[in-house]
Amino acid sequence: MLSSTTARRAATAALALSLTLLTAACGDDAAPKASPAPAAPAAPPAASGPVAPAAPPAPSGAATPPSSPRVPDGTPPGAAPVGGGLPTPGPEKVRDAFAGLQATLGDSCTPGNCAYFLGRVHDELHRMDRAMKADPKGPGHFPEPIAAVAKLDGELGGNSAFENLKKHQSILISTRDEINSWMQDHPDDYR
Repeated sequence: MLSSTTARRAATAALALSLTLLTAACGDDAAPKASPAPAAPAAPPAASGPVAPAAPPAPSGAATPPSSPRVPDGTPPGAAPVGGGLPTPGPEKVRDAFAGLQATLGDSCTPGNCAYFLGRVHDELHRMDRAMKADPKGPGHFPEPIAAVAKLDGELGGNSAFENLKKHQSILISTRDEINSWMQDHPDDYR
C-alpha cells in the first residue's frame, strides 16, 4: 500500500505531466519550467495518397505562420502579380449577363421596391451592354441590343437617379423586353 505522501507526489507528478503536455498541445510558446521526461515525437498519420513535402521545422519556441494556398500561377490569393498591378477578372460572359437581365422579368415596379427594381433593370441592361462589347465575337455580333442601350442612354441623358428612371420607366422596360426577345431569337450568339 502506498503512503498518502507518496500517493500525493504521484498525483502531483501526473498532473504536472498532463499540464505540460496540454500546454504543448495548445500551442503555448512558453517553455515549461520543469519537464519530468522529454515527450516522444508524435507518429505521423497514415497517408492515403501522395504525401506533400514537409516544411522545415521551426526553431524551438518559434511560432510558425500558417501556410497560404496558392493559385495556379504560384501567386498567393489576394497578392499583386509581378509588376504590381492588381489581378483583374476577365470580361463577363454574355450568357451570365443575360441571366441577370432575365431575372428582372418576373418583377415589377411596386410601391415598396420601385426604386430598387428600376435601378436593377438599368444596371442589368448596362451589364449586358458591357458583356456584349467585350465578347470575343466582337460588338458587331450584337448590333441591335447595343443600339437599344445607346438609345436608352440618350433618353436618360446620363441621369440614372430614381426620379429620372421613373420618368422614363416605359422606355427602360421596353428596352429590357426588346433585348430579351432579341437574345431569345439568337441563342447561338450567347451560349
